[in-house]
Amino acid sequence: MDGDAGRLRSEADEPGWEVDPDDDWGVAVVATVGRQLKVRREAKGMRAAEFGEAVGYGEDMVYKIEGGKRIPQPEYLDKADEALGAGGLIAAMKEDVAKVRYPKKVRDLARMEARAVELTAYGTHNLHGLLQTPDYMRALFEMRLPAHSQDHVERLMGARTARKSIFERDPAPELCFVQEEATLRRPIGGKMVLRRQLEHLLELGRMRSVEIQVMPIDRAVHAGMGGEIQVLKFADGTAVGRAEGDFGSRPVSELKHLRIMELRCGIIRAQALSPEESPAFIEQVLGAP
Repeated sequence: MDGDAGRLRSEADEPGWEVDPDDDWGVAVVATVGRQLKVRREAKGMRAAEFGEAVGYGEDMVYKIEGGKRIPQPEYLDKADEALGAGGLIAAMKEDVAKVRYPKKVRDLARMEARAVELTAYGTHNLHGLLQTPDYMRALFEMRLPAHSQDHVERLMGARTARKSIFERDPAPELCFVQEEATLRRPIGGKMVLRRQLEHLLELGRMRSVEIQVMPIDRAVHAGMGGEIQVLKFADGTAVGRAEGDFGSRPVSELKHLRIMELRCGIIRAQALSPEESPAFIEQVLGAP
């Protein structure tokens, strides 16, 4: 092969696929996948350079992936499965490998949300991640400063989108979101992106297990001035909460801290428009010029 069509992909072509050394689970997954690839390649009698030709990557990348130093892309695993005649066993690793790309704290949040029987969240600056459309989500990530690389934006979007499976669970958890009016009016991504986002809120709000409330900007007394709050409750009676600016802004499970957050959430819900009034308010915002 010659020209661009024959060029093997190298590390320079694969930014953002490094292994986070502080992510123990991620390191273990990538190391296991790498060992499996190496064992199968050697059992097949293929040199690293020969295998690299077969999958379209340089020899250096083959060694780094086999050594657990790089996260293999899905297409790498597909081609490796075919080249090694693994019958789908290597390709089946794609799901766990994909999760390694998600930041550890996002994976931890997703695991907690997957166990929750109740979620209460109050949002101030933008819509809660579980409520966001892909276009709204992308616009948010792309406006971050310092700017994220496009690869990192895709990684963050994949992680956030994966969390949306919470809406498909059966039995469904009880989900309550209170959003500041400003988050419904700020045209993140442009007016059409916002319009589709508001329409999506109305669709979600029609789900039996979902309540979306709006906190009007004209409320003179407001229990949420301290910032965002989220509380997750689990079937065993335990709970985890996080409040912006309080308790180090970290997830906490201590009962005394949870009581404070639950008290604030209860007052915020009482001060906001009811779940019955809020859809009409969102429709009003939708119809505004």
